[in-house]
Amino acid sequence: MRVMKFGGTSVGDAARFQWVADLIAFHRASEPRMVVVVSAMVGVTDVLVQMSQLAAQGESTWIPTLEALRKRHQDTVQALSLPEEEAQALEKDLQEGFGRLETVLQAVAALRELSPSTADLVAGMGERWSARILAAALRARGLPARAVDADAFIVTDDRFGEASPDLESTRARARAYLLPMLEQGILPVVTGFIGATPEGRPTTLGRGGSDFSATILGYVLDAEAVWIWTDVDGVMSADPKIVPGARTIPELSYIEAAEMAYFGAKVLHPRTLLPCIDRRIPVRILNTMNPQHPGTWIVPEPRGDGRVKAVTLIKNMSLITVEGRGMLGVPGVAARTFAAVAELGVSILMISQSSSEQNICFVIPSPSVTQVVRALRKVFEREMARRDIEDIWGMDRVAIIAVVGAGLRTTPGIAARVFSALGSGRINVLSIAQGSSEYNLSLVVAESEAEEAVRRIHAAFYEQPTTGA
Repeated sequence: MRVMKFGGTSVGDAARFQWVADLIAFHRASEPRMVVVVSAMVGVTDVLVQMSQLAAQGESTWIPTLEALRKRHQDTVQALSLPEEEAQALEKDLQEGFGRLETVLQAVAALRELSPSTADLVAGMGERWSARILAAALRARGLPARAVDADAFIVTDDRFGEASPDLESTRARARAYLLPMLEQGILPVVTGFIGATPEGRPTTLGRGGSDFSATILGYVLDAEAVWIWTDVDGVMSADPKIVPGARTIPELSYIEAAEMAYFGAKVLHPRTLLPCIDRRIPVRILNTMNPQHPGTWIVPEPRGDGRVKAVTLIKNMSLITVEGRGMLGVPGVAARTFAAVAELGVSILMISQSSSEQNICFVIPSPSVTQVVRALRKVFEREMARRDIEDIWGMDRVAIIAVVGAGLRTTPGIAARVFSALGSGRINVLSIAQGSSEYNLSLVVAESEAEEAVRRIHAAFYEQPTTGA
């Protein structure tokens, strides 16, 4: 059994719905037990979020926006040229959905209040519409497809906006809901992104939510594989906008893909892979518009073949330094530092400490730098007064570059090639970190030099002959 997920760009208009329906029909001929997961049409979720916020602020501009959104979906249905009975049923279904949305937004506007659960209800409406459109397009091709709302069986906690699934409760409900359909030959077209609390309150799964829905279903249905259809030829060795010669990576391990995602690559969100890791289910990234391309397989075990797989980049970072000769041998400085940052809810992306213990450096998103420095100076007020800690400051406009690959663990010379590439471009490295797992080497450089640094590192591994390293 296979789960196939299609993103928003894959179903951006009527022509793409038709293309996706043909693609599903082609693959279902060889894999009759299949579940499809679909995102909202491209851009729709952003519009829904914007409308709910406008309504809560008492702005009436959400009304014409709603009408434009309704017309976009109506035009899509009309352009599909469905059989008359199918088209009428679909249009009625969509009108009911838009009517429900309008009622909710009117209530939000009247109360000037948008609860987290209501915000999630509104944000997830686009997936409900696209699932119904795609199911209708599949039925027009003779496939027994049925739109299915995932909040009937994906059970989550109540962290609205970024809910986490209860996998075992979801497993019981999803199997009871979906397996009878599959046994009857029905093709479920499931809404991505949405779930519900045990009490039935609507939730959404946050960034990469539809991908997460697909891997959750892969886990609970014991799928042989999860295929994620998107708008690129798999996972790239670097951002093609920065490195025009970036290449598709044929295969990544779970941990390599997670490292890449954490450090800014446009790949699956790290938590998206968790359900598949537990069941060792491979995930394949494919291009809807170029289905002949083999894409990228994400598999359980890394292949330490001596290759750097990718070079990633995160901009808009700041480097925070806590420094002082009095820190030497004093226990608890690091713990107090990171506890203060955690209390602010700020994520630390990279940490480095000198062996002399005279300074700690860490990287955070730039918008948080002022509050973090202020909080740390308060925490270490006594130590700064007696000069045990001499200064705490932030350096803005820096970027993190991560060199990712299982080969870093076993292959000599990789770090040398990285620093040689940067040295030849006279690019200064501000901080370095490499975890004990050695799946990535992370560097901090000035943001103004970051893109050139990525190009030089990528060229060192992809444009030169490899000998050993």
